Amino acid sequence: MVSQRAIFVDAGFLLAIGGTQVVGTSLRSAFRVDYQKLIEGILNCTEAHSGIDVLRTYWYDASKDALFTDQHKQIGLLPGVKVRLGRISFNGEQKGVDLKLGLDLVGVARNRAASVAYLVSGDDDLAEAVEEAQDLGMKVVLVGVADSGHRLGVMSVAEHLALRVDSIITLPAELIASCFTRIVQEAPRPAAALPAATPGHLPRPVPKPGIPMGKPSSPSRPAPHLGVRYQSSEPSLVYSSGGSGTSIITEESPLDVAQEVGESVASSWYGSITQGELNELLADRPILPVEIDRVLLKDCAQRIGEYKTDLQGVRKALRLAFWQKLDTLI
Repeated sequence: MVSQRAIFVDAGFLLAIGGTQVVGTSLRSAFRVDYQKLIEGILNCTEAHSGIDVLRTYWYDASKDALFTDQHKQIGLLPGVKVRLGRISFNGEQKGVDLKLGLDLVGVARNRAASVAYLVSGDDDLAEAVEEAQDLGMKVVLVGVADSGHRLGVMSVAEHLALRVDSIITLPAELIASCFTRIVQEAPRPAAALPAATPGHLPRPVPKPGIPMGKPSSPSRPAPHLGVRYQSSEPSLVYSSGGSGTSIITEESPLDVAQEVGESVASSWYGSITQGELNELLADRPILPVEIDRVLLKDCAQRIGEYKTDLQGVRKALRLAFWQKLDTLI
């Protein structure tokens, strides 16, 4: 086996972690990334750990119909970087990314093209591919973002995956902080640009701040209005996972987390959109675009786990907090 390293980067995982760390949300429109600096930082970190030459860096992401965007072309033109794309489904989820990464990892090991693989991911779906590569003689090192509050020492990594790699290293916190920047645009003013009524049609009403549209909340629990935090009867455990695996971190109320995540995503989204995008969102109220809804659920799941985020009350609180925060910003 050739004594060199190969780097496998799950871009969705890395960008979600970096965005959450620096700007408070995984919503990609809320931040910009210095990809060249980020990839160079990963190269330097893995070189310092192994001291061997690099085969290449594989960058896995998703796009509509698996077509290269301008951003992906920019990344793919970097020396030694190969971009591999899955597709984005109708509901905004990535499809085929983990499969491509796992097949490439095993393929490089089978062809004996590298002796060490550095994996930047947290998804436990890759655990079987990791073990297959190890059986073929390759060492697999997990590269994460340090989190001193997590018992694994890294953010959003499934325990099922962490237990199967040969070792874990972390990227410098200053690298993440220097590569991610919040996108801030001039705040839109929707009142002056809402679509006018046409003959025979009434415009959709825009509710006043703090008064959401849609079905009323369940009478069994009052809705968590803006500025009011409802505590659950018992504290709940917070989980962090890149996939279905979970690890206990700390205790927080799921509804409190949902309130905080909803407000954070609303603030980040509002600071990065155009006038037209805001008008489109308000015209469809209370329905949220799939990409915003997906980020709400993903950011919340990172803190309280997928199981608790699937609870209907938590999902309602997330969306309600988003709309209420947006009303105050408008």
